[in-house]
Amino acid sequence: MESSEIKIFSGLSNVPLAEKIVRKLDIPLGAIEIKRFSDGEIWVKYGENIRGSDVYIVQSTNPPSDNILELLILIDAAKRASARRITAVIPYFGYSRQDRKDQPRVSITAKLIANLITTAGADRVMTMDLHASQIQGFFDIPLDHLYGSSIFTGLFNDISDDLVVVSPDVGGIKIARAYAKKLHASLVLIDKRRPKPNLAEVVKIIGSVDGKDVLLVDDLIDTGGTFVVAIDALKKQGARRIFGAITHPVFSGDAIKRIQESELEKLYVSDTIYLAGKSDKIKVISASAMFAEAIRRTSNNESISSLFEIDKG
Repeated sequence: MESSEIKIFSGLSNVPLAEKIVRKLDIPLGAIEIKRFSDGEIWVKYGENIRGSDVYIVQSTNPPSDNILELLILIDAAKRASARRITAVIPYFGYSRQDRKDQPRVSITAKLIANLITTAGADRVMTMDLHASQIQGFFDIPLDHLYGSSIFTGLFNDISDDLVVVSPDVGGIKIARAYAKKLHASLVLIDKRRPKPNLAEVVKIIGSVDGKDVLLVDDLIDTGGTFVVAIDALKKQGARRIFGAITHPVFSGDAIKRIQESELEKLYVSDTIYLAGKSDKIKVISASAMFAEAIRRTSNNESISSLFEIDKG
């Protein structure tokens, strides 16, 4: 690929991931200047000509909310600089848990963010493991939805002859089924209720984990409370070793401490969110190769369907 074909820029939310992506593509990371005035206002300037270019902006929208605003400003600046096509590469799409009006007088914030990205001038969005797949329909522009299972499943091919894949809730059953199919493993579901945000109680485990190795999969971990509750419940049901594969390590509050103190053997996470904290139980697997290949194929107008295939059954 010639460097003149595409230009990739990074916001400040996850520069290391953007640097890995451009290394995979053998092109330089685009020059950009991002400043904050003393009152906190964000100012950006592209440090090179992007007129007529195919521009990709890598920026996860995890908290703080400045990450979202920064992405919108980067998109607007690229549009006003006459970029030919602007693709927002959002490894982690924040606010995706607010995808429905499940009680009176609340916002469908995921839809609001989708509207803002479109209005700012993005022509396309590329993301990974949305918390709810229907969020794709919130966008009136093309969206490429990649699946993290593709970067994790190879790690567990030889881990056990008696592996069970567990979904921590009904919402994650589709992702869990994709893992189970690729690993030729059986599938178990945890039925839980959530009395309030970031608090879950296991009601029932549907399926057997007694004497088996368990792979607990989900799209994200926030506080870690729900995840640790699931680990405890699986252990009480006789699970032998428990591993985790989580795409987005949000890790707020004492999440890393909770994971470190749990009976989890190892947790594999991707680098869609920059992980500052450390734990010997957490191993980061980069998603850069998948994003790089998706960008390359998109730029060349090739199909990328094989990169986000998931079991439809």
